[in-house]
Amino acid sequence: MILKIEDREFDTKNIKQLYPAGIVKTGYKDETTEVSLEWVEVEAKDKVEVIGYAIFLHLKSNEKISFIYKTKELLDKAIAKLSKQLQ
Repeated sequence: MILKIEDREFDTKNIKQLYPAGIVKTGYKDETTEVSLEWVEVEAKDKVEVIGYAIFLHLKSNEKISFIYKTKELLDKAIAKLSKQLQ
């Protein structure tokens, strides 16, 4: 099965992991890290700076690809498009 995310296509047999996450500043210079959406929504309130959201893909080739979204709403739209492809 081929999945399309933004302008790229991926064969599902080459995908090791696919997941959404929030991107937050770690507090060290301009360093960022990915955290679960649940953590962002429940634990992070006013404790960290959320700078965006993303869909991450880890391919079997060990390549890591990220699709970054400025808002949760844009991420939700991308997830909805992805979900329709998986039905």
